[in-house]
Amino acid sequence: MASITVDQLHAYHTIDREVFSRLVINLKRNPAESLLVIAVWLWLEDKRYPNVIAKMTSLADTVLNIVANEAALCLNFLESTNLLIIPNGGGLPFTSIVIGKDISLEMFLQNKFTAISRIKNFLNTVCARVFTDILQCVLAGTSELIGNQPLVVPGFPHPVFGDVTILARSVDNDFPAGGLWGWDPALTVPENDRTMFLTFSRGFPVTNEEVTELFTSICGDCVVNVQMQENSQSNEQPLYAKMIMRTVTAVDQVLCGKRVAKFRINGKHIWARKYERRE
Repeated sequence: MASITVDQLHAYHTIDREVFSRLVINLKRNPAESLLVIAVWLWLEDKRYPNVIAKMTSLADTVLNIVANEAALCLNFLESTNLLIIPNGGGLPFTSIVIGKDISLEMFLQNKFTAISRIKNFLNTVCARVFTDILQCVLAGTSELIGNQPLVVPGFPHPVFGDVTILARSVDNDFPAGGLWGWDPALTVPENDRTMFLTFSRGFPVTNEEVTELFTSICGDCVVNVQMQENSQSNEQPLYAKMIMRTVTAVDQVLCGKRVAKFRINGKHIWARKYERRE
């Protein structure tokens, strides 16, 4: 397997490391939030907003802090389960100026679960590996690396973005190169991230075939499997189902920025929302 050294890894991510250092050292921002802020900007670059982080390097610290606050606002929107009001102008005025394109909180809401999934990916494939030495300096006295035990970053596990494993690596250890350069479109997204929960009206039984037909008509060949409620009696009507989608993007296409979306097929209603695993 191809591998790269720590020095090569740091050299490739020089700009990311510079901006992260300014966030947590110059501006003394929260390390956990700063990791997620960088992951947000990496995702924007993946969404064809080019050189987002490189454009941050020329900003004064005061302006960088404002743009980071806007990224944190994006994270808050992704985390919230409440109905949120988007400010006039989209809520991200400084970010729009810096990147040279209009961008709005609406884009984050319309792509909520895609954004969460890909931000988690950047958090674990890039941020967890290129900022270790910086985090060690910032967290000195509050978190200690023992051997190759993960560095504890207060704020993780995160309720939405999950945990992050940050291991110390000496300069003579090689990193596997795969997945380090950013989001891999071929990367398998965990099943729970692309699963929806459906509910039906009592007295109006919905079949597996009707569910598949409905959502295929909305976003093409997007359904992997529909798992209907298992009833103790064979004549009982299923009142809910889990629907596994091929991509997390299909989840956003179904919901269109809503928490719950309502559909109708053959005179029967179906309510859809993102599946949330109960521990």
